[in-house]
Amino acid sequence: MKFKILNDILLIDVLSIILILSIIFIPSTVVRVILGLPFVLFFPGYTLVAALFVKHGRMNNIERLSLSIGLSLAIAAMIGFGLNYTTWGIKLNPIIYIIVVFIFIMSAIVLVRRARTLKISKLITEFELRLPGWGGNSLNKSLSVILIIVAFGTLGTLAYTTIEPKVGEKFAEFYILGINGNAEDYPNEFVMNNGQISQVIYGDGTTGNLVSTSGYGTINLWIINQEQQTVFYTVKMTIDGAPTTIYYGGTNTRVNWPIELNQGEKWETSIDVIPQHTGDEQKVELLLFKGDGTLAEDSVYFWINVQQAQ
Repeated sequence: MKFKILNDILLIDVLSIILILSIIFIPSTVVRVILGLPFVLFFPGYTLVAALFVKHGRMNNIERLSLSIGLSLAIAAMIGFGLNYTTWGIKLNPIIYIIVVFIFIMSAIVLVRRARTLKISKLITEFELRLPGWGGNSLNKSLSVILIIVAFGTLGTLAYTTIEPKVGEKFAEFYILGINGNAEDYPNEFVMNNGQISQVIYGDGTTGNLVSTSGYGTINLWIINQEQQTVFYTVKMTIDGAPTTIYYGGTNTRVNWPIELNQGEKWETSIDVIPQHTGDEQKVELLLFKGDGTLAEDSVYFWINVQQAQ
């Protein structure tokens, strides 16, 4: 049986575009789940391998598949590592967009090299589907039928588990990031003058760290609901053991608690850190409470030093 489809590279490009559109316009769809795995675990590596090894005879399909998966994991890891040092941070959208750009660049290189090296510029590929063993005896034909049933059974199981996923562990993601949205550059050093914060140093105090005279330190607070249901969250802050009101924007505007989040929904904001007295090794702790609970579900903290102005 013969089929005509887009060639492998263009097919990957089209599937990547479909995934991006589903993420932007239709969150939490089956398409997003089904295309997400090969998008991260296969597409980047496959296009890179295709760009490096234009002639298929240089490696067999198993070697090409294994190398594609390994390179895809490495590419995704390097992209995440690099984003951690940018203002974007390690977030879903920047990672997805950069992977798409990488795939498109590699795809263009592959198409150009195939046209020049192999003299191939077809957009449509024709292939013939042959069932293994179908041309043999009755035993081989029976095994082929069993293989088809197993394949369709596997696809059906995958589709069912995707549409009706098993409810996993219930938890809330609760963490803080530095002023630039990375896991660093927290406000660590404060200078107090006449009871007011006059200077804030972000980072470890070395040359090149950000110095601010805003009168408060800034951190980014994130909550992501993975409780499988709608939950109301409240966050409380203590500095050196003393409760303090959580403000944001440097305008003495209080964060209105509780925050209502649906399953999978995230909430983020920049909050102010304003110590009230001098002293080293003051613990800034944020505690997460769920519903009307009196015991904290989770907590995060970091340390600050507050010095008197000279």
